[in-house]
Amino acid sequence: MSSLKLLSQLRWFRFLPRNLSNFRLFSDVSEPQINIDPKYNNMFNKASSTPSSLKEPELAKFSAIADTWWDSEGPFKPLHKMNPTRLAFIRSTLCRHFGKDPLCARPFEGLRIIDVGCGGGILSEPLARMGAIVTGIDAVEKNIKIARLHADLDPTTSTIEYDCTTAEKLVDEQRQFDAVIALEVIEHVADPAQFCKSLAALTVQDGASVVSTINRSMRSYATAIVAAEYLLQWLPKGTHQWSSFLTPEELTMILKRASIDVKEMAGFVYNPLTGRWSLSDDISVNFIAFGTKEN
Repeated sequence: MSSLKLLSQLRWFRFLPRNLSNFRLFSDVSEPQINIDPKYNNMFNKASSTPSSLKEPELAKFSAIADTWWDSEGPFKPLHKMNPTRLAFIRSTLCRHFGKDPLCARPFEGLRIIDVGCGGGILSEPLARMGAIVTGIDAVEKNIKIARLHADLDPTTSTIEYDCTTAEKLVDEQRQFDAVIALEVIEHVADPAQFCKSLAALTVQDGASVVSTINRSMRSYATAIVAAEYLLQWLPKGTHQWSSFLTPEELTMILKRASIDVKEMAGFVYNPLTGRWSLSDDISVNFIAFGTKEN
């Protein structure tokens, strides 16, 4: 796995601006004004001392296709295809960090892991099968209902704690976990910096965080939006907003400011001939980062 240790090799840190105080994170760019359906305005109206990073139109978008989470040929087909590769990275990094055996059947035995933005549970379930004590949260109630129904079909996954809530609310409840995972979520939130602060607050000292997203590059616009949404129609049109993507440098700095030190990064590359995803040094489109909470 040495080829994956991009961060430790510092290959791309030469592209970081020298004066970080003047570097404008993309989270600082104002969002366009969108008319929100009133039925979503009070979805989470409970008082919270932590500002919410929810983006209401995104909740509505995913609520509309929630019933298709476990349809491997439906709108979430790309995530089903990518899931084994995502899990390979998670298994490798978490086992190395926590001193676990990656070759055993249940390498995450005893680890408390939260899947933030769990959707229908397609990541939570394999984590539970690997022995983790899993909590899955999502702001879309329909997603949680689907996740619970599917998890109850298997005694191994029926132990997953699913909750329709936000990371910010769990911070208020002072919940913490050994590992915090948020895959393909940060590009859908209103405030990535605040979201990462919540992820850090949910992580125990010296715990682990894993975040994946899509790079804001011309190549990602061509593949993740034009090809995936319009040409191949893998995803519903409008699933992603290119302006909401983060570059690896931006994500690294946002996490650093939230006390998460990125240790390892890898890209996901799709092979159209085999129909499979693999880990790669290429982080120009899909990428995943592993970090630890600093003391």
